[in-house]
Amino acid sequence: MKFRSDPSAVRGAFSALVTPFTPTGEVDHDSLAALTRWQLASGSHGVSIGGSTGEPSAQSTAERIAGMRTTAQTINDQVPFLPGTGTAKLDETIELTAAARDLGADLCLVITPYYARPTQEGLYRWYSAICAEFPDLPIVAYNVPVRTAVEIDPQTLARLRRGHDNFVGVKETTKDFEHFSHVLHQCGRDFLVWSGIELLCLPLLALGGSGFISALSNIAPAATAQMYERWEAGDVEGARDLHYALHPLASLLFVETNPAPAKYVLQQWGRISSAHVRAPLASPGDAAVRRIHGLLADAAGLIDPGTGVPRPAGGHA
Repeated sequence: MKFRSDPSAVRGAFSALVTPFTPTGEVDHDSLAALTRWQLASGSHGVSIGGSTGEPSAQSTAERIAGMRTTAQTINDQVPFLPGTGTAKLDETIELTAAARDLGADLCLVITPYYARPTQEGLYRWYSAICAEFPDLPIVAYNVPVRTAVEIDPQTLARLRRGHDNFVGVKETTKDFEHFSHVLHQCGRDFLVWSGIELLCLPLLALGGSGFISALSNIAPAATAQMYERWEAGDVEGARDLHYALHPLASLLFVETNPAPAKYVLQQWGRISSAHVRAPLASPGDAAVRRIHGLLADAAGLIDPGTGVPRPAGGHA
């Protein structure tokens, strides 16, 4: 919890990790630790587990807590730890958030409760209850309407920020770019706003966003981190070069439902032991595998496969 006391400093390219499973479907803690170490070695500025890419709804509460423990121990306060602790039930969300706090999480990422489709007042009360339960723990909302069927309005985010000192930010996974601007305008430009949409990561920085919490970092951690660093250093063209270089890999992630394509690639590269995804997801079919390899080939001249490291301009293996 090294960074918990100053959430305003928690910025950059965060990796939204997959949860590796063994071929028979158990959580593979060895692969999870190895994947986390790779993210750290590649320069990721923070690590998240338990978001949509981590298949949280297919895991028990105990499995999610165990995964947070492995990740937290591997990170060991080297970078901020931002685990996802939300579910569709308030009691489970509080249980997971308490566990994350005790494991040293710097902030907690809480998804909007899915399936119920609450009103904005319901969302306000939901997040207020969580903030009140953990007054010393920074809380970040996770807005991902494509998965939850509900969106947090900018006005609701602003109301939560005014009402709770520990409500500090939001991960925005919406393709409505105007929404990003409304959030920063109404919540204040010091409100922490991360993008969860790969091709909006760089554009958000121009509005004053805090960075990205990205599934893309699973397969291109160094390039994703360097895109943020180049922007921060004033190298706008260099950041743009990486943004466009990463296009094929961003498309790859969604050839089929995330995280199945990313897990396939990570297993092919030897980064995790198995590409297993839990039901109701399925591993990529033959046509999807061909498409994945085609997109990897499209990116190969710009991003080194297996390492995710940008090649020198014009460089090829």
